[in-house]
Amino acid sequence: MVLIYRCQLELHDSLYYATREIGRLYETEPIIHNYALCYALGLVDSEVYSTNVAEEYSYRYFCPEQVPKYEEHLTPLNQQGIYVTPAHSIGHSTILNTWKYANNNYHVEMEKTQKNIPSFGRAKEVAPESEFEFFVISQKQLKLPKWIRLGKWMSKAEVTVEELPKPQTAEGIFTCKYPLNPLDVMFTNQVISYDVVNMPPVSLIQNVQMRGQYYHFTEMKDIKIPVHIAYHFRS
Repeated sequence: MVLIYRCQLELHDSLYYATREIGRLYETEPIIHNYALCYALGLVDSEVYSTNVAEEYSYRYFCPEQVPKYEEHLTPLNQQGIYVTPAHSIGHSTILNTWKYANNNYHVEMEKTQKNIPSFGRAKEVAPESEFEFFVISQKQLKLPKWIRLGKWMSKAEVTVEELPKPQTAEGIFTCKYPLNPLDVMFTNQVISYDVVNMPPVSLIQNVQMRGQYYHFTEMKDIKIPVHIAYHFRS
């Protein structure tokens, strides 16, 4: 049994993470990576941390090193038959914030200095009330949270979940207009063409034309999602 949930996400705070850095401008792309959504939705929390991941990889309360453990944390979702797609914008606006800071070498390195030279940077953030959409594919019933937090500022967002009708399966050439993680689809589908969205830790692709099996719905002809989709990681 395959269940597909269509989720809409509305920001209640501005969303910031550095998709790209252009000089002193730190820009947030209006796409949310599926890795980030897995953590925000709590799918790699509590039981997953304690039973499927070694203790040294668990940083619920303390992070001894700033090294992501995506493979260790997300592989258990493959075993449970759960997959989350990246989220694309269905309506958003942006805001530009300027921040300033002073040279604080004398605090860090105990250096004597007579100068205090201010500097600045700009952060382009996704504004509150912006809306996103993503899908959750599962082999079992899920109860997803209504409220989650995202980004560097742990911005609050509301999640609305709709369970879609039973999907039909077809095979051939199709176009998925939603963003995808290329590592998760290229092993099981023949990707023909796509647009790249550059962002860490893995750049995404969208408007993807591919050959393979896909889910579709009679009453929602624009929704086409690859069937064989699971988390894969660079070796």
